[in-house]
Amino acid sequence: MSSGFDIPPGTVSLADYEAIARKRVGESVWSYVAGGGADELTMRWNREAFDRIRLEGRVLRDMAGATTQVELLGMTLPHPIMVAPVAFQKLVHPDGEFATVVGASALGAAMVVSTQASVLLEDIARRAAAPLWFQMYIQHDRGFTQGLAERAAAAGYRALVVTVDAPVNGVRNREQRAGFRFPPGVSAVNLAGMTPPPMPQVGPGESPVFKGMLDGAPTWRDIEALVAASKIPVVLKGIVSPADAQAAIDHGAAAVIVSNHGGRTLDTLPATIDALPRVADAVAGRIPLLLDGGIRRGTDVLKALALGARAVLIGQPCIHGLAVGGAAGVAHVLGLLRAELEAAMTLTGCRTLADIDHRVIWRD
Repeated sequence: MSSGFDIPPGTVSLADYEAIARKRVGESVWSYVAGGGADELTMRWNREAFDRIRLEGRVLRDMAGATTQVELLGMTLPHPIMVAPVAFQKLVHPDGEFATVVGASALGAAMVVSTQASVLLEDIARRAAAPLWFQMYIQHDRGFTQGLAERAAAAGYRALVVTVDAPVNGVRNREQRAGFRFPPGVSAVNLAGMTPPPMPQVGPGESPVFKGMLDGAPTWRDIEALVAASKIPVVLKGIVSPADAQAAIDHGAAAVIVSNHGGRTLDTLPATIDALPRVADAVAGRIPLLLDGGIRRGTDVLKALALGARAVLIGQPCIHGLAVGGAAGVAHVLGLLRAELEAAMTLTGCRTLADIDHRVIWRD
C-alpha cells in the first residue's frame, strides 16, 4: 500500500504532524477534522488540562525488564495506545482506513473502526495484523444495528464500542462557516441499505429536535439488549459522569471509555482527564477504564494511566499522520507516543504500567 505522501524531515512530534496536515488539507475538510462543538471550549480544555498536571520525577530506580505491555479484555497488547474511531478517513487520504489499519498494525496498536468508516469493516479486518474493535451508534433501525454487530463479530472484531454521547449532533460552527460538504466517493459505506429514519413533521413553533428526531434515540434498555445478544464484549464510549459509569456496569458493559467526543458534541463539558478521577473512584477497578481527548505527548498517556485509565485512544493525531504520510505517518505518530511514554516511565521510575499510579503526579 502506498502512502501517497512523504513525511518531511524534522517531523518529530505530534504537533509537527498537525501543522503539516493543516497545510495539506483544504479549509473545508480541515473544519471537519479539527473542529469542535460551538465555541470549542471543551476541545481546548482537553489539551489544557493535561498541561496543568505536573509529574514527580524519580531517580536511580531499577528499570530492568521494563515493559509497556498491557492486558485488556482478553488481549495482550504491546502498549496501551489505541487508535480511536474516526469517521470518513478518505477525506484526508485516498487509502483511508486501509492505511490507518496498516500503520496501527505495524506498531501492534489495537484500532477501533468507526461505523462511519469510508471502507467496509470486513475489508479493514482482512488487512489488520493487530486487534480490532468496532464502534457503533445504535441506529433507529434496531435490526440493522444488530446486523452490524453480527457482521463485526463474524469479521473477527474483538469488542463493540457503543458511542452513547451523541443522540444528536453537536453544534459545529466551524463546519457551518466553512460550508463543509462530503465530496463524491466518501460515504458511510457500512450503513448502506439501512432505511432512513422518517422525517419529523414539524409545525409552527415546534422543535425539530424534540419532535421526531429523538423518538429512536437509544436508552439503557438498548445497551442491556445489545449486551445480551452480543458474542463479544460491549464497551461504552462517551461517559464523564460517575453515575453513568455505575449504570454502565449495572447494564453489563465490559469497559468504559471516558470521553467527551473530542469536544465535538456538548461544549463546556469538562476535560476528560479532569473527569477521569471521579469516574475511576465510582468504578473502583470493577471494569477497565479507557480515556480519549487531548493526548498529544507520552507524558499525557502516563498521566491518564496514573489517574485510573488502563489504556488511551488517539484520534486526531492519527488523522494528522494519515494526512501527512499515509500508513507510515500513522505508524510514526504511534511510535512517537510510545517512545515518549517509555521515556516518561523511565524518568518517573515506573518499570511497568502497574507501577504507574497517583504517586507519579506532583502534589503541592
